[in-house]
Amino acid sequence: MEKRTSDRIPKKLSVRFPCCDSFSSGIVTNLSEEGMFINTDKCFPTQAKFEILIPFKKEILNVPVKLVRLAKMGKMYNGMGVKLLNLPQKYLEFVITSHLVDKS
Repeated sequence: MEKRTSDRIPKKLSVRFPCCDSFSSGIVTNLSEEGMFINTDKCFPTQAKFEILIPFKKEILNVPVKLVRLAKMGKMYNGMGVKLLNLPQKYLEFVITSHLVDKS
């Protein structure tokens, strides 16, 4: 099994993403400088690329991602692991802020 290069930070955060000509939502349950896991019932093809919209301060971060893993519970998909692409600097600020808030 491949070891992660950065620690995951537990987080509960509502996000939105484009899916099927509209927007869907999910809950980020953990994140890192390289990826995140999102609980959602939406299912994308493996390797799909799209943007996750994350509320941060008074703006919305558009974070480009690639689907790397689908999670199933029984016969239903219930989440996805995504890898970040072209990492926006503000996303790193978001991760650092999230980590500091969770440690207090």
